[in-house]
Amino acid sequence: MGSHRRLAPSPGLDRGTTVAVGLLSAAAAALGALPATAVPHDDPTADVDRLYEEAERATEAYNEADSRADTLRGRINTVQDEIARQQERVNTLRESLGSLAGAQYRSGGLDASLILLLSDDPEDYLERASVLDRLTVRQAGRLKELQKAGRSLDQNRARASHKLEELERSRKAAAAHKKTVERKLAEARRLLDALPDAERAAYERAARSGRSGPLGTAAASGRAADAVAAAGSALGSPYVWGANGPSGFDCSGLMQWSYAQAGVALPRTSQAQRHAGRQVPLSQARPGDLVLYRSDASHVGMYAGNGQVIHAPYPGAPVRYDPVGMMPVSSVTRV
Repeated sequence: MGSHRRLAPSPGLDRGTTVAVGLLSAAAAALGALPATAVPHDDPTADVDRLYEEAERATEAYNEADSRADTLRGRINTVQDEIARQQERVNTLRESLGSLAGAQYRSGGLDASLILLLSDDPEDYLERASVLDRLTVRQAGRLKELQKAGRSLDQNRARASHKLEELERSRKAAAAHKKTVERKLAEARRLLDALPDAERAAYERAARSGRSGPLGTAAASGRAADAVAAAGSALGSPYVWGANGPSGFDCSGLMQWSYAQAGVALPRTSQAQRHAGRQVPLSQARPGDLVLYRSDASHVGMYAGNGQVIHAPYPGAPVRYDPVGMMPVSSVTRV
């Protein structure tokens, strides 16, 4: 998804373009990626590229907000379970204090000296006074427990309320990003549908073009090999924005699902996946490595060997192999 088209290089690069090219990572340089010329404003395919790129950024923002909402739901459930246990403890302590108060009353709630004065049997008084003393100590201890449990219960209720507010904000953010994605994808689809068949076919060919410099020849092994095999099993699956399998994928969703089949938990977004392992030069890429595209890492694919990545490109384009140099590479991550 995003800008996959490669345009002919121009000898007359302006200074801004030269600076931008100079800021590309060493990995992108290893690709031998060619600089792009300015695209005329009336080029509909350039507008499609821009819309796909913007939609993909919004998709990853949606994924982040949605992932955060899932995390918050889990935390809220944990806190609410703790609240239920603490409430049960508070209720038990209250009942216990009530029983102790009743026992204290039955043992004699009068002043000790008055009890002695009225008692016909001093030994009976001493026994009752001893019981009363023990009850008083136990009552004081239970009261402290109740106060402590009550404070903890109040704190957890406040935490739950705060997490619920966070969850609501995350839901609203996800909904806003979802609308942005849907709007941009609909506009891109409209522009593509308006193109003559020949131009639409040329756009698809351009989206699958690319160059690569010398790349590593090491084979995948272990969990990386399992992840590559899983990604390969998803070939032909539809691109579905915000999806992480098994019937549809967006770019980061495919990476997350593929590595999950290998027993590895990856973060949900491409930006977070960039930091899910150690960085390696593109020239040393081996199957299973994550290849991040654009400076903001808004697209990701999995290096599959032979100068290709497997990825979920954009709506209407199923999971497929494409040249690793289809877009400027920003980094390569070995999980």
